[in-house]
Amino acid sequence: MTALLRYHTALLLRSQRWLSPLILYAAFLAVGVQGGQPVLDSLGYSAAALLPVAAWLVRICVTGEPPAARAVVFAATGPARAHLAALLTALGAAAVLGAAATLVVTLISDPAATGHRAHVPPLQAGVAGLLAALACALLGTAVGALTNRPLLRSPGRAVPTMLLAALLSVVVSGSPAQAAVSGLVTGSRSGRVPVPLLPLAAAALLTAAAFALAAALAGRRSP
Repeated sequence: MTALLRYHTALLLRSQRWLSPLILYAAFLAVGVQGGQPVLDSLGYSAAALLPVAAWLVRICVTGEPPAARAVVFAATGPARAHLAALLTALGAAAVLGAAATLVVTLISDPAATGHRAHVPPLQAGVAGLLAALACALLGTAVGALTNRPLLRSPGRAVPTMLLAALLSVVVSGSPAQAAVSGLVTGSRSGRVPVPLLPLAAAALLTAAAFALAAALAGRRSP
């Protein structure tokens, strides 16, 4: 699996297709995060913006190989393992992006609650923001896994479905991502820093199930 992860990481980096989601995420942050804003509000926004970017990274990773190369990798390592490695590569890229954004947002934001009425410890806020970002990265990659190959092969179906599912995952009540983000926003109003462990655990379980399904189907369908 380590060799497959290195292979897919090298494919992702050399393709430069990661630049588009990176620019999109940077644009989201430039529009929604300004220096001096309450830290928990800004961290909630940056975590929510990561979810569609994570789904996009999945699409890049599972469609980045030429068909002939994909067939060779499937034959050599097994389609399920190869597809799982692509999904894990996307998850790793999203997690790194989310961690970097969390650090930057924590540093430039005001360590205060909404209205600047109460102090919010920056370290605790950063940890909470990181957990929320990881929850959104996990759920975003789950969305990507369920809305791209091998479940949906046609770009005309996969891309709109992926975008709609990513949007719903952020706003629908009961979603782990929505719970993590709303926890930060609510914490900003009260001045109390949340610890979104339950949303993170729920996102991890959903992602594991989505990855298992996608990998199993990759093993049953032609590359």
